[in-house]
Amino acid sequence: MSILSGGMSRRTFLQVSAAGVVTATALGGVGGANAAPYGKFTWISPRGTLEVLDDYPYWIGKKLGYFDGLDVDTAMEPGPSDGTATVKFVDVGQADMGFPSPGVFSFALENGMKLKSAFHMGAKDTFSLAFRKGEGTNDLKTLEGKTILLGSAAWQSIVDPMLGVQGVDITKVKYVEAGWPTWGTALMAGQGDAALSWEGLRAEWIGSNMDFEYWLGVQKSPLFANTFVVRAADLDDPDKKAFLDKYLKGWAMGLEFAYHNPRAGVEIVFEQFPTLASNIGPELGTTSILQQIAVFRGDMDKRAGWGDHDVAAWQTFFDKIFELGQIKTAVKAEDVVSNACIAAANDFDHAKVKADADGYALSEAFAAIDVEKVKAGLYDQAVPA
Repeated sequence: MSILSGGMSRRTFLQVSAAGVVTATALGGVGGANAAPYGKFTWISPRGTLEVLDDYPYWIGKKLGYFDGLDVDTAMEPGPSDGTATVKFVDVGQADMGFPSPGVFSFALENGMKLKSAFHMGAKDTFSLAFRKGEGTNDLKTLEGKTILLGSAAWQSIVDPMLGVQGVDITKVKYVEAGWPTWGTALMAGQGDAALSWEGLRAEWIGSNMDFEYWLGVQKSPLFANTFVVRAADLDDPDKKAFLDKYLKGWAMGLEFAYHNPRAGVEIVFEQFPTLASNIGPELGTTSILQQIAVFRGDMDKRAGWGDHDVAAWQTFFDKIFELGQIKTAVKAEDVVSNACIAAANDFDHAKVKADADGYALSEAFAAIDVEKVKAGLYDQAVPA
């Protein structure tokens, strides 16, 4: 059952979540932390749809049985495109895990939500700025006095620190909420000077005949991307912590599988979402997942495994947004990000997962994709140096 179902309109949902008052009746009783340890475990997206490639590790894990043995149902739910529901609903117990950007996570902390990051998915910065062809820049200071289009006004919390660490005076940048999912179309139509984008999405935009050039955070930004957050109290509860270890292991195994066979990862997601498959097809789908794998994997030689937090990097982020005034209270990273689940999440049979990936029978269309050729063109849309 969807959080947005049960006769409740999206407008009502936004009004309720914005007020921070959520009732089980209004939401159909989704989630909750009063079972043993969870009656149903609900992950809530920062996006208005699940029909994307971004969550590929979950769909891989479901198909391959990597979540077997959890003894409770797991659910994926879309949230409004403003992104803040992904923390609000976890905070009040109507979802159990959210996937906010670092900026939205900081919003949660600033507003007193007792949340912790338990699994850092986006080790590199997935976010980028899209420009019409020939109008891009590698000097983001030139955006002072210009207009950046967003799908939601809440996304300013993503862009401000991205610009701030590049020396941009963010008080001189104008933001326009151009709507979900139309902000990219608005840029293409000549509105604004740039638009927020991210890895994976830029491949999907090509599939929608929107061909931009990009300042790519994955190449140029010292920041990072979205993370999995839970209620801090759940990490202190032995039974819930044990469940989270197993649940996150399913995600880690899905990440590992796609690293070894990205084409299979895309095909599994396409089976789940046929409309997405028809919109972007095997080649763009492979491009999209490879973009995201680069973000999720990061520099694995320096990480303790999938989901590992670089606490020093998180501290730099919190210090920067405090300097920018995005938060009014300084944050100590070690108090709000935790690597407590990382060892257990990565404690799986890596050889078996690789064998699963290598042995996956691809369709003819996916088997024809040259992965190395796709990798070689992964950043061809970057603004020329």
